Amino acid sequence: MTSASKYFSSAWAGVWTVLVGMRITLSHLLTKKVTRQYPSVRYQLPDRVRNRLYVNMDDCIGCDQCARACPVNCIDIETAKMVPGENLGITSDGRKKVLWVTKFDIDIAKCCYCSLCVWPCPTECIKMTDVYEFSETERNNLIYNYITLTPEEIILHKANADKLAAEAAAKKAAAKPATHTAPKPAAPVPTVQTTEGKAQ
Repeated sequence: MTSASKYFSSAWAGVWTVLVGMRITLSHLLTKKVTRQYPSVRYQLPDRVRNRLYVNMDDCIGCDQCARACPVNCIDIETAKMVPGENLGITSDGRKKVLWVTKFDIDIAKCCYCSLCVWPCPTECIKMTDVYEFSETERNNLIYNYITLTPEEIILHKANADKLAAEAAAKKAAAKPATHTAPKPAAPVPTVQTTEGKAQ
């Protein structure tokens, strides 16, 4: 191949590369432009989109399965046992609630939107929503507290649970039979041989 043919071949390869790279750009030059007027006009999100979490505390039983499934530990749950005579109600699927949920915080700044916390929930009280606009200027504002109890109620339920646990421990200690150990027999006194070979 002569130098002239090499020159024209390289030139054509350069032009062809530009045409291939500009194919999409050139096709958009001939189409009608559409501008979405966000935020007055919003995108239609898919049905199974994963965005901000929501917790329905009326159905939460405090089982802690969502927190254990979370790979980034963004869910923090604390519970307190109910005392006899209290009625915590039932969930929408008919489960009787036996634990006061005194803390249910989700640090959405840590959340990776994997939805692993949703599937193990036995009452389906936690779910992903389609809310994607929740930016904040302060990081602490991204810690969502879903508890419906007042601070006074939380202190009361924790105190009642601690008192119930202390009473149960006292009853268990009182019912435990006392064990008496027999005294150990005295060790035998060794005999000492004198120089004459008689025992002293």
